[in-house]
Amino acid sequence: MAPAAAETKTSQTPVSYDINLPYTKLGEDERTHARYPDYLPNWDKVWFDPLPLFDFKDPALRVSDKTKPNLLKPGVTLHDISPRMGSVVNGLQLSQLSDAAKEELALLVAERKVLAFPSQDLIDAGPGVQQEFMRFFGKPNYQPVSGSVKGYPGFHIIHRNGNREEIARFFEEKTTSTLWHQDVSYESQPPGYVMLGLLEGPEVGGDTVFSATDEAYERLSPTFRALLDPLKANHTSAKMIDFSYRNGGLVRKDAVTNVHPLVRVHPVTGKKCLFLNGEFITKIQGMKEAESKLLLNFLLQHMITGHDFQARVKWQPKSIVMFDNRSTLHSAIVDYIDESGAAQPRHIFRLCAMAEVPKAVGDA
Repeated sequence: MAPAAAETKTSQTPVSYDINLPYTKLGEDERTHARYPDYLPNWDKVWFDPLPLFDFKDPALRVSDKTKPNLLKPGVTLHDISPRMGSVVNGLQLSQLSDAAKEELALLVAERKVLAFPSQDLIDAGPGVQQEFMRFFGKPNYQPVSGSVKGYPGFHIIHRNGNREEIARFFEEKTTSTLWHQDVSYESQPPGYVMLGLLEGPEVGGDTVFSATDEAYERLSPTFRALLDPLKANHTSAKMIDFSYRNGGLVRKDAVTNVHPLVRVHPVTGKKCLFLNGEFITKIQGMKEAESKLLLNFLLQHMITGHDFQARVKWQPKSIVMFDNRSTLHSAIVDYIDESGAAQPRHIFRLCAMAEVPKAVGDA
């Protein structure tokens, strides 16, 4: 009986866990037409043990001159995406930054939460240079299931092109493609700084939306904040890894589960931030399932509908975006689907810099 049951389970095609990502190998047609074929998702059969705890000092805390003279030199301009968060930075090449300028960059990311850098030559510098750049901001993360760059497992590849049947099946079950989350929150020391690099994208659409977790916290009443401050939540990668197994994908790491505060204190700004995730949180400790679900749903809807503390990044050719993973939630917008129901090409790489153990309000 057991083999028959297993056969039935694998014969069903599960709805995609995240419509932004491929979980199995691409066809030759996709490889032939890709603008950056070396960055197409690769599934090297490597295994990663859990990341041991490590000492981390945020590079932003090494900045003494808050005017950032090494970064914001004459000719560099900032155009705010929204008044309180998000800026487009022009007149600067990330590849040319000194270590002092990178420290100031970390501070600017912490202050503005999201920075977009158009027309970056770092896009064409190769994965080795890009990965080394992000090492300055923290240890690399090795994604357990998604495609990476061959020989560079620290890359997480976001790639859509066509995928008509998969998208149709996804929207048979789902009402939206959005998946609001903080990257890799299930690790003991989740990422602080994250880089996204656009390799190819649609002319219109495919934006990324960010929501401010510190501002969202401040909008809540003092009574409600007092309820949230001591709470802790379970974060796990188990659902994502289970999906990859069921879909015939490669798994490089056992499921990781950690307990983190629901409200964390940002190490650079000192602000209290909701540590929320629509993808990896399973429950709030000390609450019954219905209570936990009710509270998490309220907080997530608060983040999603708070358009007055959000910023929407519109991608430009060869853009790089850096964001603070501690003070933002984000979601890609899969609106770049043509009349036939197929996705236009959208190809992005992600590099994460692992940071501190999240500090609860009473521990900071």
